[in-house]
Amino acid sequence: MKGLTERQREVLLYIAARLQESGYPPTIREIGNGLGIRSTNGVNDHLKALERKGYLDRSSSKSRAIQLTDLASEIDGMEAITPAAPEPVGVSVPLLGDIAAGQPMESVSAESERVVMDPSWLGRKDQADIFALRVQGDSMIGDGIFDGDLIFVEQQAEARRGTMVAVWMNGGATVKRYYKDGSVIRLEPSNPSMEPIIIDASSGEDVRLLGRVVGVYRQVTH
Repeated sequence: MKGLTERQREVLLYIAARLQESGYPPTIREIGNGLGIRSTNGVNDHLKALERKGYLDRSSSKSRAIQLTDLASEIDGMEAITPAAPEPVGVSVPLLGDIAAGQPMESVSAESERVVMDPSWLGRKDQADIFALRVQGDSMIGDGIFDGDLIFVEQQAEARRGTMVAVWMNGGATVKRYYKDGSVIRLEPSNPSMEPIIIDASSGEDVRLLGRVVGVYRQVTH
């Protein structure tokens, strides 16, 4: 490996940093401004030396046509700039079946398939307590949830008033806004043409909160 002067090493690391930051190399003038080299000829001399020693490729005449060679990756300090291998962008959550956006329907079953999703959709990394359900019906169109959408639900047994939730009741499941006053539970649709579902929890009906809705996914068809 041919030796580098300290200035040549600085130029090489600066180019690598700009490539990582923006995806394209700096111009000669930008290198000069970034490293305090007043003369563009001075910058060009460093680039020629780096090219001659096998660290750069400037085969094109374009101003930003600077490419680092494999040899450049061996320079001390380059490991702090070279991006690490990207983390997997997808996580897998169980799709447990269908859920009514209307009257409750038999839906939530043992896991049969999974949905791969980007964790940024939910603003969190831990997806261990998240499951998906496919919506059937149009009772939640006022909240932007339509027939065929997937909703992502965070498992929890309690919810604040007005939270959008998935609820299991009398053998079926539905998605609604949740309101509880004493033993009375009101499941409110966001479609003005539909009436709320009123339940008296003290009556012995099987009513369970499955969790709160934390995301929705829609596949657009043409």
